[in-house]
Amino acid sequence: MTKALAILTLVAAVIFTGPVFAQKTESPLLKLPGIKQQQEPAPAPNTLQDPLEDEVAPKSNEAVAPAKPAKPAFELAKDLDGLFEQLARTADERRAKLISQRVWELWQTSDDRSIDLLTHWARNALSKKNYVAALDLLDQVVVLKPGYAEGWNQRATLHFQMRNYGRSIADIERTLALEPRHFGALAGLASIQQILERKDQALKTWYRALAVYPAMKSAQDAVIRLEEELAGSAI
Repeated sequence: MTKALAILTLVAAVIFTGPVFAQKTESPLLKLPGIKQQQEPAPAPNTLQDPLEDEVAPKSNEAVAPAKPAKPAFELAKDLDGLFEQLARTADERRAKLISQRVWELWQTSDDRSIDLLTHWARNALSKKNYVAALDLLDQVVVLKPGYAEGWNQRATLHFQMRNYGRSIADIERTLALEPRHFGALAGLASIQQILERKDQALKTWYRALAVYPAMKSAQDAVIRLEEELAGSAI
């Protein structure tokens, strides 16, 4: 494998699965008597400080200007539809990343604690390159909850890292059938198409990802690079 291909594989694997969020690892079937359960902290409010606003406190010997009305904190939408509307309208990369992280959080929650636990174990196994264990766990996830798009995406990621590109594409198609806006799956598909030298297809897939997530830097860079390569090959 060339150095460029190795880098593409590593980057694609990260884009495929999104950031890793803390998951509850306590089994839903296990409660030990006599042990107090640690109280979970209250969830943070669904607002974030606007990343575009950098505030600097004035020095003591500087004149203090009259206070300006505070800008409202950037508030994330509460559901996926709202988040995708925000993502489509956001040109700033940092703000878009905040939105995409929240999307990943929602994608990685199945509303079934057993499924979430299996997926969490699978991600841990995958991070340790224990592919056999990860595949066994993700096979259970897609059988037990076939309507859970992220289960298919996680297994697509596993097949990608094992270089089983045909099986990865098949799982990506199942992911996109359930969630057509899954920019992680689209990025994974485009990366596979690049690896297989299907540059025309890869360019179209990257454009599909940008239609959902216009500020995705990896997609922007890939489009520029592929357009240059395809234009050069046409000369």
